[in-house]
Formats: sequence, C-alpha cells, structure tokens
Amino acid sequence: MFIPQSYSLAIILCIVTMLCWGSWGNTQKLASQKWPFQLFYWDYVIGVLLFSLLMAFTMGSIGENGRGFISDISQADSKSMMSAFLGGIIFNFANILLVIAINISGLAVAFPVGIGLALVIGVFVNYIAAPSGNPFLIFIGVLLIVIAIIIDALIYKRIPTNGEKNKSMGKGLLFSILAGVSMGFFYRFVAAGMSLDFTNPEAGKMTPYTAVVIFSVGVLISNFLWNTINMYYPFSGEKTTYRQYFSLGIPKLHLVGILGGAIWCLGMLFNILAAEKASFAISYGLGQGATMVSAAWGVFVWKEFREAKGKNTVNAMTTAMFILFIIGLGLIILAKV
Repeated sequence: MFIPQSYSLAIILCIVTMLCWGSWGNTQKLASQKWPFQLFYWDYVIGVLLFSLLMAFTMGSIGENGRGFISDISQADSKSMMSAFLGGIIFNFANILLVIAINISGLAVAFPVGIGLALVIGVFVNYIAAPSGNPFLIFIGVLLIVIAIIIDALIYKRIPTNGEKNKSMGKGLLFSILAGVSMGFFYRFVAAGMSLDFTNPEAGKMTPYTAVVIFSVGVLISNFLWNTINMYYPFSGEKTTYRQYFSLGIPKLHLVGILGGAIWCLGMLFNILAAEKASFAISYGLGQGATMVSAAWGVFVWKEFREAKGKNTVNAMTTAMFILFIIGLGLIILAKV
C-alpha cells in the first residue's frame, strides 16, 4: 500500500487535508440552494463510504509496504474495528451539528469556531495519548489559533441583526461550539484502532486504509439515527422525509453531495497516512487548519462578513485572524522538525 516515507511528504499530505476539510462545505452551500441540507447530508455520507472503499482497493492494495486491504481487514481484531467504528459514530454526530451551524451562520463562522475548537481539543487528546514533538511549540501554536477563533467570533458579533436574526446567530454559534467539542474526540478512537507502524503493522491492529473504511461504515450506520432526527425534528430549516430524497433529488444534486463526501474522505485518509511520520497530534492539528481555508471561502467567495459594521476594523480583524492561524500552524509544523 502507499505510505509516505518522509516528514516533508507527510506535511504535504496534511496540507491537502487542510484544503479538503476546509473546502467540502462549499458543496453544501451549493446544494442547499436547491434542496434541504438534511438530504444533501445523505449523499455526503454515501460519498465518504464509496471513496474510502475506492482508496482501499487501489492505493491500499498496491505496493509491497504494509498489508493489503483484504488481508488487513481479515486479521483486524474486534477491539480495533470497534474503536474505528465508534470514531465514525462520534464524528457523524459532531459533523451534523457542524452542518446545521453552516446552514445557520455560514462557513466563515461555523468552521473557525467549530473546527477551531476541535483542533484545540484534538491536539491535546492525541498528544496525551501519544506524545511526540515539541510540546511548547505545539501548544503555543494552538493558543494562537484559539485567539484567531475569538477574533472570528467578535467579527461575527459586528453583523447587524434584528431580534429574530440575533436569536438565529446565537443558535449558530451554539451549534458550532457543540460541534467543535464533539469533533475533538473522534480522531483518537480511529487512531487507537491503528498500528503505529504502517510498514510492519501490529497484528490485530489496522492500517489507515482499513481504519477509514470501518470509520466510514460507522458514519453511514449512525446516520440512520442522527440524520433521521435532524430530518424529522430539524433544528434549522423545515422538516424533510425520505420520500423527498428520492422525489426531489436530481442526479446533479446527488453528485454534488457525493463529491463533498469524497473530498472530506480524501482529507481524512491523507491525514492519518501522515500520522506515522508526523504524529497523530501534529497531523490532526495541521489538518484542522481547514478552519483557515473555510474562513477564506466564507469571507472572500461567499462574502459572509459583508454586512459587518466598521469596514476598516473588520478588515484589520480578518487580517489578524488569518495571520494568527498561519503562525499557529507554522509552529505546529516546526514542533516535529
């Protein structure tokens, strides 16, 4: 199977993760203009599973390094598989909260607040479980990212609101925070089911390709619970039904959702592939630099801060937010050099 052989290549994979995790939300923005985001989310989940299988039978089954997908999944023990499966359930719960937050407050707020919090929690949890890298640089980098998140929330507060919209914005921030707290823990469960040595993997443990497939199955199965609740008892938008999924959806809309899932899954796979050389804490932290990417989409493409009061002040705060993100991510990279 394909395995990165150097720290520099691992960093490149983490940057690809950053781009993927920060960009998939655009597919939701595009699709939700035509149909409910709850229905989009079914296609997104299907896309995650299909892409994980595609990678498992291609990149995960070629070459001489490690174990091929079929032999790997055949020898994986139940504890390792259950850990990755549980990671999928936790992720899906958190991601649905994030999707709700995007629908309410947009990419420029939901991602920096939600995924920013996930970055902070995830780095701490994964570093404690498997310490690697300079802790001072890692945690200073995380601190700078936290400050950037706070700046983003302050910009959001400058957007004029009426009573109803103010309530909606508060709900968007709340769902972003809940998503971030939940999202911070899923990665550790996936990592716990994997061998730390990908070339000569431990018996009973899984390689990244197999772990992502089991994780994706957990996402799909849990979706029958989490997204069904979201469809029939929505926190945002109107009630939707399974009948609407088949009657309202056209092939183009389904493909947009599947594309969104494939983009996210590519990021997930590359992120855990990078973990052997970079460590799980650093790999996850860099991947969640997606906050910067998604904020850029929200600010520069979707113009989500255009109504904020004080143009010059908002521009300065936005610049400071991105600078802090970049410096913070740079320190996390240097922590392993």
